[in-house]
This record gives sequence, structure tokens and C-alpha cells, in this order.
Amino acid sequence: MKQIFAAIMALMMFSTTSFAQTAKPVKAATATATTEAKHLKKDGTADKRFKENKNIPAAKHVKKDGTLDKRFKENKAAVKKAA
Repeated sequence: MKQIFAAIMALMMFSTTSFAQTAKPVKAATATATTEAKHLKKDGTADKRFKENKNIPAAKHVKKDGTLDKRFKENKAAVKKAA
């Protein structure tokens, strides 16, 4: 019984180590990325925690389906003008 339990444990340990993830190579930051964004993550992409790296959308608020969101004042006025 102890031998069967030990064999099962060894098989489980072998299977978990065989599925371990390998490290992916880190992309080097290009010269254009460093000039566009001052703050970069380790992989070379822009760090969105900083204001200059955020793409701020237009003032118009839209829902997921692309229609105007009427909870906002500027959208209510736009709907009234269109009607």
C-alpha cells in the first residue's frame, strides 16, 4: 500500500513539474517607443499609470453598442438637437 501511494505521489510530482511555464524572452524597447513614452514597463510597452501614456478618449460618452449615453449632460443636449 505504501509503495502504491509513493508511486502515485511520484507520478503527480513529475506531471506537475512537466507542465511548468518557461520564461518568455523580454522584448527590447525600441528607440521610437522611448521617444514617445517616457515611462515604460519591463517589456517595453507604455506604462498606463502615467498621464502622458494614457489615450484620453473624446468628451463624448458612448455605450458599448456605440450609441450616446444619455446620463451625461452633453449627450442629452445632442439628442435634443437631433430630434
